[in-house]
Amino acid sequence: MTPSTIDTITTASQAPIPPTPIPSKVLQNLPTFDSVFRFDERLKSLEASFSEYRQTNPFAEAVSNIPGIVHQYINQQLNEAVRVAVQIQTDRLHDSYQRENDEFLRTIDDNMKRIIKEQV
Repeated sequence: MTPSTIDTITTASQAPIPPTPIPSKVLQNLPTFDSVFRFDERLKSLEASFSEYRQTNPFAEAVSNIPGIVHQYINQQLNEAVRVAVQIQTDRLHDSYQRENDEFLRTIDDNMKRIIKEQV
C-alpha cells in the first residue's frame, strides 16, 4: 500500500464532521452569480459595440436587411402564384359555363326548329 492509500483508510474510519452552520446574514451579503461576472454590464457593452459596428459597417447593414428582402421576395412570389392559380381556375370555370351555355342554346334552337316544323 502506498502512503496516500493508508491516509485515506485512516481518515475514512473517523467520524464525519458536521457542517458548520452559516449565519443567514452572511449568506445575504454574498454576491450573486450575475454580479460577480457582471453579465448585465457585459451585455450592454456588447449591444453598444454591435450597434456602433452596424452604423459604421455597410456590410453589417446589408446583412441585417437580408431577412426583409427575402420576406418581400417570398410575398411577391406567393402573390404571383395565387394570382396564376386563381386565373387558371377562373378560366376553367368560364370554359365550363360557356360549354353549358352553348349546349343550352343548341337545345333551345333544336326545340324551336322542331316546334316550327310541327307548326308548318
